[in-house]
Amino acid sequence: MSRKFFLASVFAPVMLVAATTLTLGCNTGSSGTEKKYVEKTFPVRGKIISTDATHVTLDHDAVPGFMDAMTMPYKLKDPSIVSELHPGDMISARIIAQQDAAGFRSPELDNIVVLAQARPDYKPAVQYHVPKPGDSVPDFHLLNQSDKTIHVSQFKGKVLLVTFIYTRCPIADYCPRMSRNFAEIDKALAKDASLYAETHLLSISFDPKYDTPSVLRSYGGAYTGNYTREKFGHWDFAAPPEKELDSITQYFGVGITQGDDKTLTHSLSTAVIGKDGKIAAWFPTNDWKPEDIVAVLKKVAAA
Repeated sequence: MSRKFFLASVFAPVMLVAATTLTLGCNTGSSGTEKKYVEKTFPVRGKIISTDATHVTLDHDAVPGFMDAMTMPYKLKDPSIVSELHPGDMISARIIAQQDAAGFRSPELDNIVVLAQARPDYKPAVQYHVPKPGDSVPDFHLLNQSDKTIHVSQFKGKVLLVTFIYTRCPIADYCPRMSRNFAEIDKALAKDASLYAETHLLSISFDPKYDTPSVLRSYGGAYTGNYTREKFGHWDFAAPPEKELDSITQYFGVGITQGDDKTLTHSLSTAVIGKDGKIAAWFPTNDWKPEDIVAVLKKVAAA
């Protein structure tokens, strides 16, 4: 099984951190002059090849903005966790790298999450389902922006596009990007009346305590551009009851970790559900484009 196939079809992530500029610092070179650097972080996924007391050698996919796919050693920001890492483990992590005028230097790894462990005695505390074409979607129910309970099953007969967000997400490449992409998809579908009638969009919040119907209504109206005039006839914003949050996020492979009072560290999940209520396609990353999804929706609607 190739690495790329594993990541596309088996990856059930617990946590990802988006690339972002963190801090501006400095150090003193041998000449006594200060050298400024910027510290940046990048998400990475790959397979551990070997470990030592302070490093892991990782065979990883391309890291946009940092490097191509390669195998290289990384220093562990917290070396005490090395006993929990083994050759063959698949992990997601965050690369911390310092960039100065000469380029990137001193990469370290932290926020390491073991996605699949090579040792047979390992059993993760949470079992994430990995959506595959043909999987039947349970009839989850949610409370939408109009304070009405909706069910997944009510969309049978249409192609349903689902993604996961929370309204306070501060990371531009995560929830805001998903919502902007959905807004583009919604506008593209509206240009084809028959396709528009055969499709529906659903953004599911995994922060039901904060994302009440009124919050979701304001958030959704802002992304459609219709604000208080939005009727939400083609795109719902909804959240599950708290007691059902784990079941729906685990089914769609959404990993969530509580940060501070307002921040949730999370993975991504976007799914196309066919007219029969079964998974037609699943996208566990943010590297798809709206036109890619529209093409998939057309294909599924025509099937």
